[in-house]
Amino acid sequence: MARSPKKPAKRTAPTMVDRTERQPADAALRESEERFRALVEYSSDAIALVDAQGVTTYTSRTATRLLGYTADEFVGRSGFELLHADDVERARHLFEELLAQPGVPVRAELRVRHKDGTYRHLETVAVNRLDESAVGAIVVNYHDLTPRKRAERIQQATYRISQAALTAADLQALLRALHEIVNELMPAQNFYVALVDPERNWLTFPYFVDQYDREAPERPLGRGLTEYVMRTGRPLLATPDVYEDLVRRGEAELIGAPSLDWVGVPLQIRDRTIGVVAVQTYSEGIRYGEEEKDILTFVSTQVAMAIERKRAEDALRAQRTLLQSIVDHIPVMLAFVEPGGRVTWGNQEWSRVLGYTVEEARGRDIFGELYPEPAERRRVLDSIGAPVGQWHYFHTRVRDGRVLETTWANVPLPNGGNLAIGMDVTERRRAEAALRQGEERYRAFVTQSTEGIWRFEFAEPLPVNQPEAEQIEHFYRHSYLAECNDAMAQMYGYASAHELAGTRLGDLLVRSDPSNEAMLRVFIGSGYRLADVESHERDRNGQPKVFLNNLVGMVEDGLLKRAWGTQRDITDLKRLEDQLRQAQKMEAVGRLAGGVAHDFNNLLTAILGSVELLLRELAPASPLRQDATEIKKAGERAAVLTRQLLAYSRRQVLNPEVLDLNRVVADMDRMLRRLIGEDVDLVTRLAPDLGNVRADRGQIEQVLVNLVLNARDAMPQGGKLTIETANVELDPGYVETHEGAKPGAYALLAVSDTGAGMDAETAAHLFEPFFTTKEVGKGTGLGLATAYGIVKQSDGYIMVYSEPGHGTTFKIYLPRAAAPGAAAPVPPAPPVKATARGSETILVVEDEEAVRSLSRRALEASGYTVLAAADGPDAVRLLERYGGPIHLVLTDVIMPGMNGRELAQRLVQRRPGLRVLYMSGYPGDAIVHRGALEPGMAFLQKPFMPEDLARKVREVLDQG
Repeated sequence: MARSPKKPAKRTAPTMVDRTERQPADAALRESEERFRALVEYSSDAIALVDAQGVTTYTSRTATRLLGYTADEFVGRSGFELLHADDVERARHLFEELLAQPGVPVRAELRVRHKDGTYRHLETVAVNRLDESAVGAIVVNYHDLTPRKRAERIQQATYRISQAALTAADLQALLRALHEIVNELMPAQNFYVALVDPERNWLTFPYFVDQYDREAPERPLGRGLTEYVMRTGRPLLATPDVYEDLVRRGEAELIGAPSLDWVGVPLQIRDRTIGVVAVQTYSEGIRYGEEEKDILTFVSTQVAMAIERKRAEDALRAQRTLLQSIVDHIPVMLAFVEPGGRVTWGNQEWSRVLGYTVEEARGRDIFGELYPEPAERRRVLDSIGAPVGQWHYFHTRVRDGRVLETTWANVPLPNGGNLAIGMDVTERRRAEAALRQGEERYRAFVTQSTEGIWRFEFAEPLPVNQPEAEQIEHFYRHSYLAECNDAMAQMYGYASAHELAGTRLGDLLVRSDPSNEAMLRVFIGSGYRLADVESHERDRNGQPKVFLNNLVGMVEDGLLKRAWGTQRDITDLKRLEDQLRQAQKMEAVGRLAGGVAHDFNNLLTAILGSVELLLRELAPASPLRQDATEIKKAGERAAVLTRQLLAYSRRQVLNPEVLDLNRVVADMDRMLRRLIGEDVDLVTRLAPDLGNVRADRGQIEQVLVNLVLNARDAMPQGGKLTIETANVELDPGYVETHEGAKPGAYALLAVSDTGAGMDAETAAHLFEPFFTTKEVGKGTGLGLATAYGIVKQSDGYIMVYSEPGHGTTFKIYLPRAAAPGAAAPVPPAPPVKATARGSETILVVEDEEAVRSLSRRALEASGYTVLAAADGPDAVRLLERYGGPIHLVLTDVIMPGMNGRELAQRLVQRRPGLRVLYMSGYPGDAIVHRGALEPGMAFLQKPFMPEDLARKVREVLDQG
């Protein structure tokens, strides 16, 4: 700024004045000056004298109070140095104006730097009195406008806060605007707003700006300064000393970066604190004091109201947005309908389903297009204004021509008209129809199914984490049959399902049967799902039943709520399986018995034959003759045992004839009474019209003897033995439950005793060979097995019924003969020559060395030439090497490698006219049945005596 030229100072010469007379005047003057000085020094306005260069030459004490500088710091200092940089240029222009207009006041508002670094707003009035000798300076009066300016700024800030609350798009925008406003009032670089969530007692920080902490995550209420202000409800200026005192007293703790000064003010709505607004500084250059706290406190009320209002607006906006979103996206048609039927508004679903925009609907007869049929349109219009909650179904023709099934209801609106609520139920109606059809099919399936279909519920749901034993107990105690079909009810002997429904599981499932508990254990262990598992139960009459089940449990929230399943009654199937297993076992045992008898017959052939040859050689008086005789008797007894085994295996030779069982029993009456003794009462009840049977009399007598002897042994203290006969018919129902029986007409022979009886387990093994309930040495175990074999070989059926303590009954069913009469005559055997000797050549083929040796010796003793071979291939080679004639082949039927019949065929091809005699430990009928021989072939059963062999060989050789 160009400085103004100074006027030259007036120079005066010194003079001597007598002041004695002037002393009173001087005193008055001094008093006036002191009053003037006091007035200047203590004035509320500051007064300064400035020279033409703008340098301060004097300041009053008020200046020090206003700006903080001492008088010495003011004097000699250019006033421009203390001006705000933005005000310097303007101030220089005003100063030039002031220099140019002496005596004219120049007013200005300037910002002047306080000694503490802040700027104060000063209103100045300067008058150029440089030319006045009494003053010789520019007189500047100024007073502090800062409080007023601050009040104005704060007032303006509150207005701006209110405006921001109205105009901000959302809470975040409002908080940004608040930060800007506060930052204009005071240094607020680090600024945040904390709001409390009263439901969770958490602090959230919707707005947080800080030069060190990037963000403030929400947190539970703790011991921070923010929480302190919230607890006390009072503003806080936390200088380092204040903060340390709060920490020492346990009122606060450090959260986030440590600040130098922190100011926080509660945000309060009436008596409720909703949060805190806070500023903080980290720099010594920016410090906070009571003034900043007061500023923040003053604006806090407006901030709180603005935040609360904005939060309410945001919540309302969110609610409206949500409602609008619901209206726009709800799969329900909504429309405003005037009383006359005009549509004024519809949501997106209304337009989507019907195909019309709201604008199109307003400009046309929309109901006429949607419901072209007058009657349907009339129904629709009549439904407008119907009571709330009533739904009506209509056929609606949409814009593309499709006809939809729709349903509509109405809600009256306060300003008239109705809100129409509609849905396209076309697919739902189709689905409902399909569901009905499916339910009908399901119900028909359940009703007509031959399998049982059921649902068990629990009176108390079963926790699946319970121990296994407790779960099983829960099954029995708390599960009941909630639903089943008639087929299941009939399995238990009930006529319909409702008779069985409600029955507890414990009343159906036999708890004492370990297999049932095992089934439940597996059901639990498999995750409550089982397939094809058996359960053992009882029907309405207590009869045992066996069911095959498929079941699956429904688990919800750790609780087993119910179980679904199906079941089939396999009681009869299990009975048939048991019978089949018994039959297979008996068949296997029979095969074993037959095989044993066959091998034993080979041994007996060698033993008896050798003994017979030995007896021929011994003199009548030889001491060895008695031993040989005993050996022969033992062999013969053993032969009887083998015949019993063959009888059991149904491989003995029978001589069937037409028999009257009554006659057989009557003829044996005396012998039977001798067998049972006097302490057993024998009673016979014979049917007079009993039909005849075709059987081997001797074998039937053996069966009867065996049964009577068993009955006697079962009554050691005496009792009653009853023999009965009767005509019976076995129908298919009886046959289904009795394995081995066949339907038809039978003659019954029953033997009953009043003995000790037996349990079912014992009765199941009764017909097995060598099974006996007698003491060791008291029986062979072949009696009943023999009876079983004889009856079976006679096409009959034998069964036993017994209970412990109630005696035993054996029943034999033999097919009745077509007509009574004598057995067919047996063809006479060819005449046998008196002598069984001969001179022909015999080829003996036998794999058993002892039998082969005996046969050779016996035939050579009868004069025959004997060739011997151990098997089929050996015999073929011997025949080819032997050049002489061979008249007969004696061969075993069953041999390893090549059987007897195959051997005979090969030998006869090589030597036409060769005679063949077969032998075997099996009876001939059994051999024929197995296909090894054809009927009519010459056969000799083992064991045989030497003379029997010689006689049979002679017989075959002599046949023409």
